[in-house]
Amino acid sequence: MRRTRSLVLAVAAAVATAGLALHAVSPASAAATTATFSKVSQWNGGWQGQYTITNGGSSALTSWRVEFDLPAGTGLGSYWDALLTSSGQHFTFTNRTWNGTVAPGASVTFGFIGTGSGSPSGCRLNGVSCTGDSQPTSSPTGTPSSSPPTGATPVARNGQLRVCGRQLCNAAGKAIQLRGMSTHGLQWYANCVNDASLNVLAREWNADVLRISMYIQEGGYETDPAGFTAKVNDYIEKATARGLYAIVDWHMLSPGDPNYNLARAKTFFQQIASRHRDKNNIIYEIANEPSEVHWSSIKTYADQLIPVIRAQDPDGVVLVGTEDWSSLGASGDGQGVSRILANPVNATNIMYTFHFYAASHDDYYLNTFRDAIAKLPMFVTEFGTQQASGDGGNNFTQAQRYLDLMAQNRVSWVNWNYSDDMRTGAVFTEGTCAAGAYSGTGRLKEAGVWIRDRIRTPDDF
Repeated sequence: MRRTRSLVLAVAAAVATAGLALHAVSPASAAATTATFSKVSQWNGGWQGQYTITNGGSSALTSWRVEFDLPAGTGLGSYWDALLTSSGQHFTFTNRTWNGTVAPGASVTFGFIGTGSGSPSGCRLNGVSCTGDSQPTSSPTGTPSSSPPTGATPVARNGQLRVCGRQLCNAAGKAIQLRGMSTHGLQWYANCVNDASLNVLAREWNADVLRISMYIQEGGYETDPAGFTAKVNDYIEKATARGLYAIVDWHMLSPGDPNYNLARAKTFFQQIASRHRDKNNIIYEIANEPSEVHWSSIKTYADQLIPVIRAQDPDGVVLVGTEDWSSLGASGDGQGVSRILANPVNATNIMYTFHFYAASHDDYYLNTFRDAIAKLPMFVTEFGTQQASGDGGNNFTQAQRYLDLMAQNRVSWVNWNYSDDMRTGAVFTEGTCAAGAYSGTGRLKEAGVWIRDRIRTPDDF
């Protein structure tokens, strides 16, 4: 079993403080099991907190869940060695895959960064109060978490994905179709990707996958590699906490040759794959939309980059962009499929990507895609109902033809995009993200209502 590295946070001028102890019990071991909270360090405007779960009983714990409330004005930032869901001021941490079992007499810890001056209250461990006895207390004062029950999330139901033949398959070998949304560029619309919006995406829209689009140029990764890597890490954790698959999108546009960014890509994907190597929900999209280069250049790039990922994560599915803005060459000479078949990427567990915009991409594109599905493992990592610019009028009729084809062949797809950009392709009306009003359909554009309805239909897992 592979283990994740704990996040190490250095805080300047941290001042050690005495810990606030909160005790909890497990139904399996009565008052012998405790959860103790302490503020490890504190500084102006924030603090680092830690919970220690100690099993004092005679039998092993096989999983744990710690939940608590924070007062108004106090929040949480980064966290580590646990998964987090939240609703309002109520926070629920659950174990990771590698630290859920706690032997008798053993302890595990997890931590987080707090903002403001408050501390946790109303702590419960595995549903039992923190008073040190086995009697549950009244319901916590915060709004209960609305996280799906164990086993109901896409990741819980499907586990580690793999490519079997031309299909994306779950851990049991069943061909499945994922449906979800892509963020807009993190340098522009990071305020649209937060706990509240992702709660809506996961629990109201019933999405399976979040595509995390990190631009490389255009004010993106190359301007602040460490900062953008941290953003992607944070969004991966948020997706993981909600049971969503996370596509890590290396969103290269211009220049169109992915080899221009090869060194940057090796650094980034090595760090991402190393950090999240224990997870079973990571999908690596290594080249968003190659352009003005031959397939051989894209393949050369993929053949050099994929081994960097595989050295850290041998299991994650890798998505490879195709010619002419991932149109399989349809925006060029139309020979993209035949060139891939003649010279495929030298790796296993990979798929090729196709992008379309229904108001621009007519039956020629649709038929190119249909031909590819019959011959190659395909994943649509970006599409819209508008023009190729992501703007203009919607062609829902043509978009539905694409979706019907993908449903018939279980081709996974992701729509562009989950933001309040002014263009028609952004699902929310302008100002939605600042207002934090994501639920329902009142703040959705026409395309937002349409795509929400198609994501919400039941999965066939």
